[in-house]
Amino acid sequence: MLDNFAHKNLPNQELQPNYNFLDLPQFIRLEKLNCAYRLLDFHIENGNGSKICMHTFDETWTYQDLFDKANQIAHVLIDDLGLQSGNRVLLRSANNPMMVACWFAIIKAGGIVVATMPLLRAKELKTIIDCAEITHVICDHDLADEMRLVKSEYLQKTTFYRNSDLESKMASKPKNFINYNSKADDIALIGFTSGTTGLPKMTAHYHKDVLNICEAFPMYSLQPSSEDVFTGSPPIGFTFGLGGLVLFPFYFGASTFLIEKPTPDILLKAIQDFKITICFTAPTAWRVLTTKVEDFDISSLRKCVSAGETLPLKVWQDWYEVTGLKIIDGIGATEMLHIFISSNEENMKPGTTGKAITGYVAKIIDENGKEVAKNTPGRLAVQGITGCKYLNREDKQKEYVENGWNITGDIFKEDEEGYFHFVARGDDMIISSGYNIAAIEVESVLLTHEDVLECAVVGMPDSERGMLVCAHIVLKDAAKANDAHKNHIQHWFKENAAPYKYPRIIHFVEALPKTETGKIQRFKLK
Repeated sequence: MLDNFAHKNLPNQELQPNYNFLDLPQFIRLEKLNCAYRLLDFHIENGNGSKICMHTFDETWTYQDLFDKANQIAHVLIDDLGLQSGNRVLLRSANNPMMVACWFAIIKAGGIVVATMPLLRAKELKTIIDCAEITHVICDHDLADEMRLVKSEYLQKTTFYRNSDLESKMASKPKNFINYNSKADDIALIGFTSGTTGLPKMTAHYHKDVLNICEAFPMYSLQPSSEDVFTGSPPIGFTFGLGGLVLFPFYFGASTFLIEKPTPDILLKAIQDFKITICFTAPTAWRVLTTKVEDFDISSLRKCVSAGETLPLKVWQDWYEVTGLKIIDGIGATEMLHIFISSNEENMKPGTTGKAITGYVAKIIDENGKEVAKNTPGRLAVQGITGCKYLNREDKQKEYVENGWNITGDIFKEDEEGYFHFVARGDDMIISSGYNIAAIEVESVLLTHEDVLECAVVGMPDSERGMLVCAHIVLKDAAKANDAHKNHIQHWFKENAAPYKYPRIIHFVEALPKTETGKIQRFKLK
């Protein structure tokens, strides 16, 4: 029996974006397609079952190990938990091998994966479960207490792993499984966009989308091989992490190193001890890694990827100066599944996000949808192999998709060479006394001050100027947090940038509020 909730709630065809490049050979997929086959079963069929696919500090899994366990879990889902094709299954876990096995099991069994961040609380989890009418939950037992607080009319079965009931059910199951005969445009996963207060937005992605992004960003920017070892800090519940730590390594028969609590020191130790070659993390993490990297041997590392928010030029320069490695910046979106503008070794301009990668086109438009002149800030519009498909949110779909283009909510400008420069998030533009001031511009200047470790800039309402530039600064030396030093930084700023942009308000703080993915939560500062 088919649960048709997700397909039934897809936006009408006329509200969906236009898709480009799907006629290129690398993006052509068979009509019948289960993405788990190409990512996992394919390697077993080709005799690579004994190759390592996942490491942690405590475990090593081969492709055969993952294949066997995913198949056993798929049997549990159908035989013991009554999963029907199309049922949504919530995954709640930090990054670990069993979470990945469960991800594949759900896909193999014909379910739809809804992977979540491990720090979400019961109220947020209930909102997700109710919005997506989720019937099943698989949760790491370490996170069981919060999960048990969730009550929903839709929830039918909750099972736990890590020396718990899932492993006991798996023990008697066969290690072979016939994958659900899904179609290329069946929904494989639902990603919830950042923020789960109120009614969150859930965006759907097809089986073919999951595979096609593996032919886009990795081929353009990483040139991966089966010998690569991937790692990073983003949770697998975040599509940036799903791509970088699961989809991309497995598509190319490589391996991934998973870290449940990836502090900078732990990340550097993993790179050193396990000869990591490709690392994904956020700009704020790259900044901290720069201060610690000389204590570690990272000679194996060949590709560094940054996304989640824009990469300040100072962070890029500092990392390059210390390591000789060029950080690959990129912009993606949950709505688009992964990165669509980025760079590579031959095609990099420090301080810019890059160019539209193979599989995508982008342009800058004004409020009326008309393309603007070069070097003129405007709204970023994107088309390509993936696109926004909000479930059950026609109002938000109309906001995100205009005339077939995905409107990301970012303000960019494009230069004469086709490089895209981040200006601001649409809601991060500060208008003060008639001046348009991008928060990121102020942050980029402040980060060059020798005393500033981190900073975040927001606009504060003001009766005279409309808004004031307000900077929240983490100092390298907290002992300098006094009014005299605020004045010093303000005067220094005016000498190094347009005076109208200087922060009229400065707060010294011990730390900036961040999401699990490393994004600064500016709304909390506002």
